[in-house]
Amino acid sequence: MTISNLPTLDTPALLIDLDVVARNLERMQEKANNYGVALRPHIKTHKIPELAQLQMRLGARGITAAKVSEAEVMAAAGIKNIFVANQIVTKEKLHRLAALSKETSISIGLDSVAAAAKLSEVFAASGLSIEYLIEINSGLNRCGVLPGKEAVELFQAVDTLPSLRFKGIFTHAGQVYGADSLSEVKEISRHESIIMAETAQAFAEVGTSPDIVSVGSTPTMKVWQGHEAVNEIRPGNYIFHDAIQVSLGAATLEECALSIVATVISRPEKERAVLDGGSKAFGLDRGAHGKEMVTGFGIVLAKQAILARLSEEHGIMTLDPKVDLDIGDKVQIIPNHACAVVNLFDRAYGIRNGEVVEEFKIAARGKSQ
Repeated sequence: MTISNLPTLDTPALLIDLDVVARNLERMQEKANNYGVALRPHIKTHKIPELAQLQMRLGARGITAAKVSEAEVMAAAGIKNIFVANQIVTKEKLHRLAALSKETSISIGLDSVAAAAKLSEVFAASGLSIEYLIEINSGLNRCGVLPGKEAVELFQAVDTLPSLRFKGIFTHAGQVYGADSLSEVKEISRHESIIMAETAQAFAEVGTSPDIVSVGSTPTMKVWQGHEAVNEIRPGNYIFHDAIQVSLGAATLEECALSIVATVISRPEKERAVLDGGSKAFGLDRGAHGKEMVTGFGIVLAKQAILARLSEEHGIMTLDPKVDLDIGDKVQIIPNHACAVVNLFDRAYGIRNGEVVEEFKIAARGKSQ
């Protein structure tokens, strides 16, 4: 990845190395194929319909979205198999979901009777039905019911509600982002699959087998060795990777496809340089669960420097006094958290060999409803 041939690109600018993206996508699709599971990538990382379409062409069964608004953007771009891996409970969103289901094969996450009742009411009144997956808490302690008995009891409680069709179970072991080592990442990945296998067995014992048993995060999937009970995986960040993935040992710097190029606007001291991108370009993420996992706010490429401080419009780097950086020079930085950073930009530039070959509108950015 190089910026030597980008002299006219205004900054801060978001770059996507398309060759690295292609390798990342092909490797994960190959893993899914080798283990005989469906790949349903989460598009909240890139938010770009053209990249979702590329994932589908390479073999993805469908996509995962976090929001109804993201699903609407992707459906408008021709992607017709979408799982909204979230709890949707407001009437406004549920009516939009119902409208979307008329043209798209769409499924939804559930973790409560109350949410199921709201979903059923809207879809039944519309003369429609929707498939749902029960969310399992495999250790993140966010949404989701406890594995095993509690998941089965939720299914039994909502099974008679009209317009709802049980499709399967899913989980996201997001606690992996607090792991201290690659060995801990591997253990969380193993635990994620075991929890889901035990829950699928609990369903089988009452005469119901989930069609889909879905797991996924980029770190757990990068080290995943397959499991006979799991038939779908849902990583998202793997398309780009970022500094946090590198810190976990889930990716190498060479696998990082997303970067920000910024311009030096001031060098008031030899040990300090200021960039034209701040928190509105790089974000403030330094790790998960309140734990700082990285140094600074990104990995500065080709320079001995640390992006140590951010204000909204300024990035302050500390550096060796001998580093050659003049006002007007450009610096390339791998962000800490790719998903959050993409959401800060209107467009991204696809590059090959340091040259811009494609411009992408980030069509699903800001889609938080």
